[in-house]
Amino acid sequence: MSENISPSDLDSFENPNVESDYLIKIKIPEFTCLCPVTGQPDFATIYVSYVPDKTCVELKSLKIYIAKYRNEGAFHEAVTNKIYNDLKTILDPRYIKVRAKFNVRGGIYTEVEFEHTKENWDSKINL
Repeated sequence: MSENISPSDLDSFENPNVESDYLIKIKIPEFTCLCPVTGQPDFATIYVSYVPDKTCVELKSLKIYIAKYRNEGAFHEAVTNKIYNDLKTILDPRYIKVRAKFNVRGGIYTEVEFEHTKENWDSKINL
């Protein structure tokens, strides 16, 4: 994957309700990247769920960040892990889960999921 895509492409803003636990769910239905073997496009829906701590992701920057993958060759596992790690890096959330549900290719569906809970955080909501 290109080094042109980094966590610094994502902007954040102060959590307006830092004293509360609440779940933010984001659905990105038009994710595309390229198969690193064949060069053919891969399509997926990306699901991001997180409980913010001090910051929240700014959605326009997330949209631009996701669009950068359009011409990048990436295995499903690697691209999902990168998105997860980049969001985790800029947000340092109490909880985060990133799931990529890729469209069928050759009769095979792929879903890749990464999840993290901040150490010593006691969830007050049903995840």
